Amino acid sequence: MAERQQVIVIGGGPAGLTAAIYAARANLSPLVIEGYAAGGQLMTTTDVENYPGFPTGVQGPELMQMFRDQAARFGATMLSVDVTRVDFSARPFRVWTDDTEYEADAVIISTGANAKWLGLESESRLRGYGVSSCATCDGFFFKDKDMVVVGGGDTAMEEALFLARMASSITVVHRRDEFRASQIMAQRVLDHPKISVRWNAVVEEVVGEGLVSGVRVRDTVTGETDTIPTAAVFVAIGHEPNTGLFKGLLDMDESDYLVTTGTSTNIEGVFACGDVQDTVYRQAITAAGSGCQAAIDAERWLEAQHSEPAQTLGTTNN
Repeated sequence: MAERQQVIVIGGGPAGLTAAIYAARANLSPLVIEGYAAGGQLMTTTDVENYPGFPTGVQGPELMQMFRDQAARFGATMLSVDVTRVDFSARPFRVWTDDTEYEADAVIISTGANAKWLGLESESRLRGYGVSSCATCDGFFFKDKDMVVVGGGDTAMEEALFLARMASSITVVHRRDEFRASQIMAQRVLDHPKISVRWNAVVEEVVGEGLVSGVRVRDTVTGETDTIPTAAVFVAIGHEPNTGLFKGLLDMDESDYLVTTGTSTNIEGVFACGDVQDTVYRQAITAAGSGCQAAIDAERWLEAQHSEPAQTLGTTNN
């Protein structure tokens, strides 16, 4: 027989663990199925200097362990396995990890999103040592230095404009001869005195031993290669939300982010928080804040559901 939970949290990053802390303190005894990649994107982040309460900074994995310890202290149970299937067709909801089935009165989804990368070995090796996907997180470390932004959409324009406040120069590397970004954002980049653009260029290698020192780019028209000196490379080619489990069941936008009203999805009793539904901010602090909101929303919803009969809602398989 499936084990019944009041709340199951799917995902163990800042949003999910904050939801677990609040749900546990509300005596809801949450089960957190955090996945094999527990901790989210902060597990691959070295110095975190913009999370409140840590004036000298903190390592990403260390911060996530603190989140986890705090949730466990208040009674949350952690499972470091992946959810393989869900059934939201009736209450209680059903969640599977391989062959193990769990039931839940409410579910909080916090499966996050992953930055898209170029797929280079050198990029992976130097990630956290000059290679980043978050200007807001890491730009400050390279103040008054040359930086490179890779991409041509609105995200790349936003990253370049933000970094231009602190960089000595910005080079935007884009594989085409015009940006995909909105006209107003593209024009701001083109007009900025600190920003130059390398059109029709792709990054073939991030150069550096221990720290980034440059990027080797290839001209897609001529085939010629050269190296752009830089202290940092910000890859801004988009994010992918981890929503495959919920396709065909929960409402999503054109980029497959979960659509929510507050933290409520289109199925009553199923909530979402963090980067899985945040297309704008994507910060640890905003994820944690929405995790708090999701737990409070779930608690209040459960309180109102004691006498409500089961309803048919929808189902999905991974």
